[in-house]
Parts: sequence; C-alpha cells; structure tokens
Amino acid sequence: MKRLLYGDTFPRLVSDIREHPGKWGSRLVFLLGPWVCLWMVEILNQNNVFRDLYAWQVLMNMVWYYILFVFLRLVLGRNRRAAALGVTLAFLVGLVNHYILRFRGRILFPADVTAWRTAANVAEGFDYSMDLYIVQALILLVAYLSLVCMCQPQKKRARLPLPVSGLALVCIVGYCYAFFFTSMLPTLGIFTQQWVTQRNGFLLNFTVALRYSSVEKPEGYSEETVLELMEEYPGLEGDESATKPTNIVVIMNESFADFSVYDRFSCSEDPMPFLHSLEENTVKGWMYSSVTGGGTATVEFEYLTGFNSIFQPPHTVAYQLYVEENMPSLAALAGTQGYETTAFHPYKASGWNRVIAYDYLNFDRKLFDEDVVDPWYIRNVISDISDYEVIFDTTEEQDSTFFFNVTMQNHSGYAQGWNNLERTIDLPAELSAADNTAEQYFALLRESDLALEQLINYYKNLDEPTMVVFFGDHQPPLRNEFYEQLHGKALSERTTEEVMRQYEVPFFIWTNYDIEEQQDVIISPNYLGVLTAQLAGLPMTGFMNFLSQMYEELPAVTPVGIYTKDGQFLEQGELNETQQEWMKNYEILNYCGMVDLFDEARPMFCLHGEE
Repeated sequence: MKRLLYGDTFPRLVSDIREHPGKWGSRLVFLLGPWVCLWMVEILNQNNVFRDLYAWQVLMNMVWYYILFVFLRLVLGRNRRAAALGVTLAFLVGLVNHYILRFRGRILFPADVTAWRTAANVAEGFDYSMDLYIVQALILLVAYLSLVCMCQPQKKRARLPLPVSGLALVCIVGYCYAFFFTSMLPTLGIFTQQWVTQRNGFLLNFTVALRYSSVEKPEGYSEETVLELMEEYPGLEGDESATKPTNIVVIMNESFADFSVYDRFSCSEDPMPFLHSLEENTVKGWMYSSVTGGGTATVEFEYLTGFNSIFQPPHTVAYQLYVEENMPSLAALAGTQGYETTAFHPYKASGWNRVIAYDYLNFDRKLFDEDVVDPWYIRNVISDISDYEVIFDTTEEQDSTFFFNVTMQNHSGYAQGWNNLERTIDLPAELSAADNTAEQYFALLRESDLALEQLINYYKNLDEPTMVVFFGDHQPPLRNEFYEQLHGKALSERTTEEVMRQYEVPFFIWTNYDIEEQQDVIISPNYLGVLTAQLAGLPMTGFMNFLSQMYEELPAVTPVGIYTKDGQFLEQGELNETQQEWMKNYEILNYCGMVDLFDEARPMFCLHGEE
C-alpha cells in the first residue's frame, strides 16, 4: 500500500491489482457492502431506494453505513469479517424495523430500543410470517455473503497504516460531533419524520431522532417569563355549584377507535351501538391523539399532566425519559382533595416503566395483571369486563376514589386465536383483502362496547355520585394498505386534515347525576384532564387555567397537526401570530413543569398540599 502513495501511482495500482487480484476483490466487495446495506434496509423499510429518496438522503444514509463498515474493519482487522458482520447487523436491524412498520404503522425510533421490555411483553400476538420485502432483502443478504465467502481470506489480521487509521477515526469522530452536537442538521432543515416513513431513509431518520432525543430549552425561556405567566394565570377555586363526584373513574381503552370518521368505511353492523346511544348526562366528542398504532404511554402522560409531546423529540416516551419524582399530575391534584388514587393496567408491570412513572405521578396504589382475581381472558389478555370488575371492587372499598385505568383487551396484533371471541363483524372484501386480521379487531370493539354498557349500568344504579371519563388511546396498527383503502389514496399524499383523521378517537365524560350534555366536542389529551377537573368541580392550578383558556383558541394540539377554533387543520408553522403566541407560552410552561420546575414556579403547577 505504501508504494502506491508515491511515484507513478496509476501504473503501480494496475500492477498491484494484477499481482493480487484476490486482495483487491476483497476490498471491492468490502466497499460494496454499505450500498447493499442501504438497498436491503430500505426494501425492509418499504422504500424504493431509487425512487423514494433524494440523492442527499442517499448520501447521508451512506455516510453512516460506511462509518459502520470502517469501524468494524478497524476493530476486526479483516475485510471479510467486517463486511459479513456489517451486512448481517444491517439486515437484523432492518428486519426489526420492518416488523415495527408492519405492526405499528411507523418505523423504529430510539425510544423503541429502551422500550424493549414492553415490546417483549406483547410480542406473542403478532404475525411474523415472511413477506415479499423480507424475501427480497434475504436474497440480497445471501448474495452478498456469497460474494464475501468467495473472497480470498486473510491469513492474519491486517492493520491499516497508522496515518490511514488515524484519518478514518478523525473523520468518524468529526462527523459524529457535527451531526449530534452542532447546528448542522437544523441548518440543513433535516428533522425526524414522524408519519411519512418514506422520508429520510431508515438509518438517517433513526440517527436524526437520536440527535433530537433531549428536550431543548425553548427560545425566550427564563424564570422571569414563567413568573410573569404565573401572575397572569392564577390557580382557580373549584366550582362550588358543581356536584363533586365521590368516584372519578378514568378509562383509557386500548386501541378503541370509531371508524365512522372515515367516509369510505363500512361493515356488517355497528361495532359500538351502546357508545353511539350515550347522550344523557354526557359530554361527548372526538379526541385527537398524539400517536397512532402504538405509544399508549404518551397519551397517558398528556392526559395526566397537561404536558404535550409536540414539544418533545418525536416518538420519545416521557415515562421512560422525563418523568421525575413529584411531577405535577391530575392524580396529585385529586389526592389533595381527599381522593384515594389508583392506577391500574391489567398487564405486566414492566411495560413503559409504569411502576416508577405512576409512583412519580403520585398515585397511592398501582395494580397490574397479578392483582386481577380469576380474570376472563379474550384471546390471551385480560378482558375489559374483568378489568372493570377491579374498578367496581375498588370504588366499593374506598370512600372517595380517583381511578385511572389503561385496558388491554384490544391490544394488537390481531392474528391471534379467537379464544372467547366471536366473529361478529364482517368487512367488505376490499378491506379484508387489505388486512386479513382487521375483522378480529372489530370483533374486539364489539366486546368493548358490551363491557362499556355493563360499566355504565353498574354506576347508573349506584347512589354515590360517579363520573366516568372514557377515551381511546389511538387507532389500531392495521396495515397501511387498510388505511389507504379508507383514504382512497397513498398515505404520503394525505393533507394535514386527512393525516389527523388517523389520530381521531372517541371520548366521553358521563355522570350518574345531572350535567349539561354536549355533543361533537373536539379536544386533545392535554386538555382532557383539565376538562375532567372542571366538570368534577375540582380546583385548578395556574397551568390548568392557562390550558383552559388556550383551549378556546386551539382545541386540539398534536405533533402531526393543530385544530383551530375556526375549524382549520394546520401545521404549527401555519398558525397566525396570536396562535403562535399561545404555542410559545405553552412551550415555556411545558418546559418549566416537565424539565425545570424551580421552587418559585411550583405554585403554577401544584396546589397547596402537593409535595
């Protein structure tokens, strides 16, 4: 190699290739490896690398693949081993991403890596059969590994010359520093793509998400600004004229969605007739979730705190990264009013770091699957009706209860057996063909509606004033082809309004005493906790007062779009000056309460008596 750096370089290079064809063949195969990785991973990402990515996106993905290969070459000292390991690792990561895309409708993000326990908990219910994408990627993998095997093996480790190794390391470290710790990405206008999986390419999108994995201090943030807002939005006393319920039962029903929001949807019968019949003493409408297909814990966090994931790096999970001890929450507020607070999820406690998160959000008691006595299973998870029996028992035992429940019955995947589940709902042929597991999902919805009827009838006959808050966390992760049938177009061609339709779920607040009925209310999870407190006659913190006033201007705020008071669906950059000011102040308060809650600002977020 040294003699190629001096004198007649090209003739010497040709001569060396003729003398050592095996060595140069090995180098050529090694240099080809990153291109094979890109092609293979993007096939698994359901992209056409020649059509769906811009040249600059291909280039920035390739930088990471070459960094991987060069690093492995420096460590292993052999081209063949580095190439084989590099392409195998790329295939395995691409395969994991492909399954997440199939099951969740979105690609792999850094937060998913820390959520491996949650993923492992629910892994059994999914269909891992091979499809055309996996077959194509496997063909590429086998073809490339065959080339590697045909290369001349090195007899011993071959270290690169020190200047070459040093230059490689300097380039790797320098690029990583510029990528993660400078303004290079914002300057280039590169951000994480949240719902169009074809953008950026997998590895670039993953590393960009990693780059934005900490909550940055908002522009204009200062303690003085927070204190000014605290004066402008003081805490409020509870409504003395409102009936204060003895029991506040909050149910976030897993994957509970009303597909009547899609004009092109039809099925053999209404899966949720009881929900649609609810009118008396009911505030009812549509909640725009911050997630679709998965990410339940994000909606939990927004409901309980009023904070919003629009200000977090995309697809990060606050329960795992940002929840701290004595964080302001609706549970903490209820505790100051004499309620015994319970959080209940009828599944494994390890999911989404819930044990610690519920503790930090000031729940007195935490219940999981082991706390359900003699449960009735539907498929292989605890049914809604067994879930609700735990709620019945708890409200009977306690004098005054705030009960927060996350159900499990409707969790994906929908290719499981039909244990204790009847095939009640038939779909049109085109929808069944788009996702042959979807009919199981709608049969589950029918069971949820039946259980909901029993829940409401139970509390309707109870003397104690009781409020039930019910909402879905997100729409189910049915195949992209299913949603394309509903939209009548490719998902990448949707408008902001059409994108937000896939984030729309039903909600209602019902009481067994008289309240003013409302229909077709639009809201997002960050406001729903405030509405719960208002209707229950609870006092509100200054932050909740701010949110109640912001709601009048911007009734739904999500990372994929914002719904305005005049009925527009806009991206954040399209808001007018007044709306931008609301969002600016919201971001400042969000950052203070979630990341930087200093002592003087605590009264803005906590009632007297909260720690």
